[in-house]
Amino acid sequence: MTHSFALHIADAELGPEPLDPGQIVSGTPEVTGKVVWESEDGKQVRGIWQITPGVVTDTEADELFVVVSGSATVEIEGGPTLHVGPGDMAVLREGDRTTWTVHRTLRKVYAIGL
Repeated sequence: MTHSFALHIADAELGPEPLDPGQIVSGTPEVTGKVVWESEDGKQVRGIWQITPGVVTDTEADELFVVVSGSATVEIEGGPTLHVGPGDMAVLREGDRTTWTVHRTLRKVYAIGL
């Protein structure tokens, strides 16, 4: 059982999370992240995620995130295009196929339910 905690998101040290080369559409984006909490059954995860500029594709989990810094355009196949920046909250549905165009290095906090 993890105790309650507080963490300054902007200064949190993140570790590398290599992208599958098949996800990269253009540029040389790099991803880093840190899981700060995970439920005992592994079905809920909370963390911090960052990506440098470029264009990548992904298939999403059920996720709520808040952008701390940077900006991106997230195109959802068959759905809306989201423009996100500092202070914006977004919700992605499990199975959403997305294309992320990262304009400025984006750092977000997220909550995922699996």
